[in-house]
Amino acid sequence: MLTLDDFDYHLPEHLIAQNPPQERGQSRLLVVGGHPRRESIQTKGVLSPANGTLQSPACALSDRLFKELPSLLRPSDLLVFNNTKVIHARLFATKATGGRVEIMVERVLDDNRVIAMLRASHTPKPGSTLQLNDVAEVDVIDRNDMMFTLQLRSLKAELPTALDIIEYCGQLPLPPYITHTPTADDEARYQTVYAKEPGAVAAPTAGLHFTEALFQQLDAAGIRRAEITLHVGAGTFQPVKVHDISQHTMHRERYFIEPSTVAALEETRAAGGRVIAVGTTSLRALESWAWQAEAVRGDTDIFITPGYEFKVVDALITNFHLPKSTLMMLVSALAGMQTIRDAYAHAVASEYRFFSYGDAMWLERAARTAV
Repeated sequence: MLTLDDFDYHLPEHLIAQNPPQERGQSRLLVVGGHPRRESIQTKGVLSPANGTLQSPACALSDRLFKELPSLLRPSDLLVFNNTKVIHARLFATKATGGRVEIMVERVLDDNRVIAMLRASHTPKPGSTLQLNDVAEVDVIDRNDMMFTLQLRSLKAELPTALDIIEYCGQLPLPPYITHTPTADDEARYQTVYAKEPGAVAAPTAGLHFTEALFQQLDAAGIRRAEITLHVGAGTFQPVKVHDISQHTMHRERYFIEPSTVAALEETRAAGGRVIAVGTTSLRALESWAWQAEAVRGDTDIFITPGYEFKVVDALITNFHLPKSTLMMLVSALAGMQTIRDAYAHAVASEYRFFSYGDAMWLERAARTAV
């Protein structure tokens, strides 16, 4: 039985990146397996952050810069990006009594309705109405566990839809471990340069490292690119509350895969190339597509843990993830549990920057997933 403790690690608080690097793309890249070079610590061992002992790693670990990514790629490879765009999902409304209500939009359903989490001293009940400044009235329609269905009725002709209202009234929803109020710099940097489909409440953070200059290098090297859309939900930050991870219920997220991306996947496979997911959201969408009878649109609650049989993705570019999170389980499924333990121990000892604004990793799929 796999438990939460199998995916824990000690992270000093000062390694949690509170701001992006000065310039986009200046991050470090920890290459895990497959590409050792002079910086490889394969024979040096890694310092365990738990007990301070030197241990031999299960694979080669190489300290690089993210701008060196093209050297890891081949002309037959396909990079798959999540083109979702972060919306201003955090809003503040008032009840008829004057009480304050925080609204965290989880999903935009249509032109007028959203699903959201509400936070207040006394949670509004279905049938009540909230006031969103002088811009809109918010009717609480229904409740399902922690999620509420809300209908937004605009009071301004120039803001006809729920998304218009959200973008006008809301704040950028920075992750809970980033402690400052969103700034103008966050507006630009907590968004990928290729974001175009509004709907996410969190950024696909592996994509934050890419720049237009890097795309030009990839194009010149013949590296192909494709896109999917998976609107990241607030559930990505929800902790796993059960000790036995097999009892965990995964949150649902909406995804869409363009026919052109399906064609690119098929061409890559036919040419013997690798499918490289940029971020765990791209990976989850691709694997959901493969397991759900290759449906190109739908909701996914795929829960990837060690022992999972990957059908599409060969390698992953990703940031470092929270201890005991479902994403730690996902990367452990891809690269092997001991490999991830060694990589994270090295990253902590080498003071990599962690989480959304932090540094990145390159992971290759293990020949046989290690549990």
